[in-house]
Amino acid sequence: MDELTVLITREQIAAKVAEMGARITADFAGQSLVLIGVLKGATIFLADLARQIKLDTTFDFVAVSSYGNAHQQSGEVKMLKDVDGSVEGRNIILVEDILDTGLTLVYLMNVLRARRPKSLKVAALLDKISHRTHPIDADYVGFTIPDKFVVGYGLDFAEHYRNLADICVLESELEAR
Repeated sequence: MDELTVLITREQIAAKVAEMGARITADFAGQSLVLIGVLKGATIFLADLARQIKLDTTFDFVAVSSYGNAHQQSGEVKMLKDVDGSVEGRNIILVEDILDTGLTLVYLMNVLRARRPKSLKVAALLDKISHRTHPIDADYVGFTIPDKFVVGYGLDFAEHYRNLADICVLESELEAR
């Protein structure tokens, strides 16, 4: 049986997401935004963040794969679903659940930059700096976390635990990652 330990409570998440939304609202005052969520993990964070942004905001989604198998990155990123509309001349915020190695975000930033948005920023709920192998930082960060395998609030292990309201450390799977 998997052992879960709460790392970040739902109340801490709600407060941080509200703070991030207020900052984004101030930074883009009077402008419109497109939030591009990275499926599937960022969906809950994107929904909550969007409700905290007091601007004209639309959504789009991308899906990528960067894992060769369940436990080890392949070093390559494959686009599984691209955005539906043009991003040219638009303010884009790429919304990610966790910034880990940076591989996926570097890839997505390069793809989106080539499409000439007006601006391109990253909002990451979690930042696991200790795993960074690619030089990238998020513009909006919720929490910096230790080198632990986390689930909940959209983050999963084998598609399980996404629905947890808190972010938890999955103790039994730490050695597997």
